[in-house]
Amino acid sequence: MKFGRLLARLFIGGMFIGHGTQKLFGWFGGPGIEGTTGMMGSLGLAPARSNAYAASLSETVGGAAIALGAFTPAAAASLIGTMTTAIRTVHQKNGFWAAGGGYEYNLTIIAALLLIVDGGPGPISVDSAFGIEETGAGVALAALAAGVVGSTVTLAAAKAAHAKANAGAPSEPLSPDAAAA
Repeated sequence: MKFGRLLARLFIGGMFIGHGTQKLFGWFGGPGIEGTTGMMGSLGLAPARSNAYAASLSETVGGAAIALGAFTPAAAASLIGTMTTAIRTVHQKNGFWAAGGGYEYNLTIIAALLLIVDGGPGPISVDSAFGIEETGAGVALAALAAGVVGSTVTLAAAKAAHAKANAGAPSEPLSPDAAAA
């Protein structure tokens, strides 16, 4: 199982490095930071550029840390936060199944990250080399909670920033149906 954990860390971490560098640098056919900024703006995640950098760096640095088995619970929490935000802003409205744009894939990745934290990164890891390997269900639940709280704080801050940015904008008149309600 030691080899299996290493392979899981390398694959999942590598996948996140790829996704993060797509967003950050435009590698692997990605949109780069300008495209990611536009995407964040279209999702209402204000300030869009800050959120673009936050997501890109979370995926790139968090993915590298998972691959190396370095600060594994914290790395997993950052990636869980990113996946939770993706579920809440993009996928949830599409239902569960990934075939319809749902959150099945994101939830699977969250589960895989929790398994890595619960079992630990293994003996071939930075955490193990420095004797800082923290494992178990409690640590996994803490990583999950930290990720969900991070996502919640991010979305609340984005909503507040969006509201502040639009506070001086003229409001659209109510439709006759909305005015009657």
